[in-house]
Amino acid sequence: MKFTVSWLKDHLETTATTDEIVAAMTMAGLEVEEVIDPGAKLAAFSVAKIVEAVQHPNADRLRVCQVDTKDGRKEIVCGAPNARAGLVTIYAPIGAYVPGIGVTLEARPVRGVVSNGMLCSGAELEVDGDADGILELDLKLAVGTPAAQALGVADAVIDFEVTPNRPDWLGVAGIARDLAAAGVGRLTTRGVTPAPARIVSPVRVATEDESACPVFAARLVRGVRNGPSPAWLQQRLKAIGIKPRSALVDITNFLCFDRARPLHVYDAAKLKGVVRARLGKAGESFAALDGKTYAVTPEMCVIADDNGVLGLGGVIGGESSGCSEQTTDVLIESALFDPLRIFQTGRATGINTDARYRFERGVDPGFIVPGLDLATRMVLELCGGLASEEMVAGKIPGPPAPVIFDLDRVRTLAGLDVKPPRVRAILKALGFESEAHEGSFAKRIIVQPPSWRSDVQGRADIVEEVARIEGYDKLPANDPPRATGYRAPAASVGESRARIARRALAGAGYLECVTWSFCEKKHAALFGGGAEALLLANPIASDLDCMRPSALPNLLRAAQRNLDRGHGDALLFEAGPAWTGADETGQSRTVAAIRQPRPQRHWQGAPAPDLYAMKRDCMLVLSAIGAPMTALMAGPAAAPWQHPGRGGSLKIGNRVVAAFGDVHPRILAGLDVDGPALAFEIFVDLLPPPRAKATREKPALEKIDLMPLSRDFAFVVDDAVAAADLVRAAYGADKTLIEDVALFDVYRGPGVAEGKKSLAIEVRLQPREKTLADAEIEAVSSKIVASVAKATGGVLRG
Repeated sequence: MKFTVSWLKDHLETTATTDEIVAAMTMAGLEVEEVIDPGAKLAAFSVAKIVEAVQHPNADRLRVCQVDTKDGRKEIVCGAPNARAGLVTIYAPIGAYVPGIGVTLEARPVRGVVSNGMLCSGAELEVDGDADGILELDLKLAVGTPAAQALGVADAVIDFEVTPNRPDWLGVAGIARDLAAAGVGRLTTRGVTPAPARIVSPVRVATEDESACPVFAARLVRGVRNGPSPAWLQQRLKAIGIKPRSALVDITNFLCFDRARPLHVYDAAKLKGVVRARLGKAGESFAALDGKTYAVTPEMCVIADDNGVLGLGGVIGGESSGCSEQTTDVLIESALFDPLRIFQTGRATGINTDARYRFERGVDPGFIVPGLDLATRMVLELCGGLASEEMVAGKIPGPPAPVIFDLDRVRTLAGLDVKPPRVRAILKALGFESEAHEGSFAKRIIVQPPSWRSDVQGRADIVEEVARIEGYDKLPANDPPRATGYRAPAASVGESRARIARRALAGAGYLECVTWSFCEKKHAALFGGGAEALLLANPIASDLDCMRPSALPNLLRAAQRNLDRGHGDALLFEAGPAWTGADETGQSRTVAAIRQPRPQRHWQGAPAPDLYAMKRDCMLVLSAIGAPMTALMAGPAAAPWQHPGRGGSLKIGNRVVAAFGDVHPRILAGLDVDGPALAFEIFVDLLPPPRAKATREKPALEKIDLMPLSRDFAFVVDDAVAAADLVRAAYGADKTLIEDVALFDVYRGPGVAEGKKSLAIEVRLQPREKTLADAEIEAVSSKIVASVAKATGGVLRG
């Protein structure tokens, strides 16, 4: 909803600045989204007058103009067909930014003649996109007058979000009422005096289905002159982005925004018989004012005469009965339509109009006839003519039900100590009526909400009205009471590990994602999920209908969206829940990460990350969160998403606690994700809890001055033996002296029997108390050989 400050002041007598008005709106619950200052956008532009315009020597469609500007006389090249001597228009100096074309002006030759500025059209200034040529202004305007002032757009425009329960805010008068109640000024909205009836209308109206159209009111005005609307009305509409059409149409648009009262006008000469609101019939259609033809269904409320459908009630009118410059007799419609039916009709047709926006939220039933009378009076004032009597079909609904209200309820519910006279004053300023409730406590009153406040249905609603006008900033700021000795509960082991994992992955260059806990069922099935018990009864979207078995599908699709937008090689991770098993009880905590490797093109070549890089990152996280690293055992790929032979798992005993490697091409195709892709997933809840910390003081770190030494071993083992098992066996041979074991070679070929392989390891020994003697080194080597032989069956390679 947009309005200008000057428009607001038609209903509110105030000296408040724009900033003060915006602040008051915010405190009263009106969420201001933007304040637009057209004067700032057009600050560089001003009024100028063309003194001379001659043909360009080198171009048939250009003219060289001598122009009087605020900067003196300038020579400007102009291509507008209406550029002529004596024309008053808008001038843009060198260096000005022209918003309509997105260009900053520079002095440059145009076909050999330097143009020292620009003469502007309405489209170039974004004030009128339809006019041809440069703007033609009032000849009385002085040279140098600011463009915003000359064009009548110097007024600030306030744009705010209207909540669905407050359709009265869709009119400037409703906004002024709330601001007046908040103390910003005095409400000056005038009442409506009906125009006297001078003729009897030959056109009658009716409503055949009061569930679709409870009230259909109309007046006919004969002898109108439908020309352009006056300048003030056009400026009002232009300022909020509404294009002026004609006086009759502009009046309806003005009252739609001024009083939140949608109206429609028909050319009475084009009507036949009774104009009625009824339900549509199968096979009917009509050409609408937007130039499209729409089919009508029996669920839609239409306005029709004996010739057929004239329009969709409360949504859009039709071309067949539209007003033009030739219109002399006009039928003005003011009606009430069922909000739900309006919403369904708008959604079915895809039509979005200001009328639909208001009717589907609910308009003021008490302003149906006053709104009609106000429109009639404006038509008489701007277009002339004689008005008929009021015609009302249907029954106007009464106001909302009264509420018995305890004045002390404001204190007990909102915590605000507002005196009873102040409560009643606030309610009166908002349009509520109140009177003492007989036979009850003195502080109890009967509150009658106004016809435009159908959302007020109980005592809590009235408390909210008083609180927002009194000021939410006056609400007491008190801490809730806490029990003696209260302390926040400590984080669980899983929560702590998830937090540490986030820090570790962020430090490794990954970006954290927070995706939905749902995914599409077919995607869940690719990762071993998709059980019927995990389907959502009411999903927020059709492709989010199943609890996810892993965070990987959402991460992979997020990476693909980045790749589609030119951001490849994304490193993404998420620490969050996943659901496995047959029902929702199988929730677990996981840490998942993915990567779509896209090496940079370089003449030296760039190594692509592989599954070992993902294993490294997986191990980094496991180490950070306190997993027992020495107990980890390597295993084959076991997860549904893994590519056989290009991934692996990490186990503690028989439990798989992590999986890593390439994502299978079949999985990527099912997700519509470009390959290759790498991933790992850690099942945090399957890790054993950390050991309890020792209560005694830790000994100081041992300082070792002795040089370490290393020995190499090559073992021949069966091809099926995992290298990790051999490394673990060697490491466990002597945990005091062996500091590290690293695999540095895998060999298959001549010299090694078929079905066998050679695994070469480097063992790093760290003496603790003295330099090791040869005999001690040999003793450790023997332990290593024996330990490997026992665990893997390996023998030293000869």
